[in-house]
Amino acid sequence: QVRLVESGGDLVQAGGSLRLSCAASGSDFSITTMGWYRQVPGKQRELVATITDGGNSNYADSVKGRFTISRDNAKSTVYLQMNSLKPEDTAVYYCNANALHRLGGRYRYWGQGTQVTVSS
Repeated sequence: QVRLVESGGDLVQAGGSLRLSCAASGSDFSITTMGWYRQVPGKQRELVATITDGGNSNYADSVKGRFTISRDNAKSTVYLQMNSLKPEDTAVYYCNANALHRLGGRYRYWGQGTQVTVSS
């Protein structure tokens, strides 16, 4: 089992910044791609950004140039720096991790979510 603990969600004014963190823990697993997704009530969860264990990142068009995903492999932690926030960025943000068990098998885990609210 891999546990993901998120932090950093808050209420911020439009144009402001926030930094989300997600720490992964769990023995017998190697974490590969990690990412951030977000969801608003009544809508499907959508990809925000992902980053591989090699550092290759991918972003949704709506956040390109404003958000930056990074990770510290030694700490099994992924970050999401969010700048120039807009009211439409308001959502629950979920951390995601893909993991390989040392005995084989690929698994996908989700964090509990952290609320980001951007006021206009």
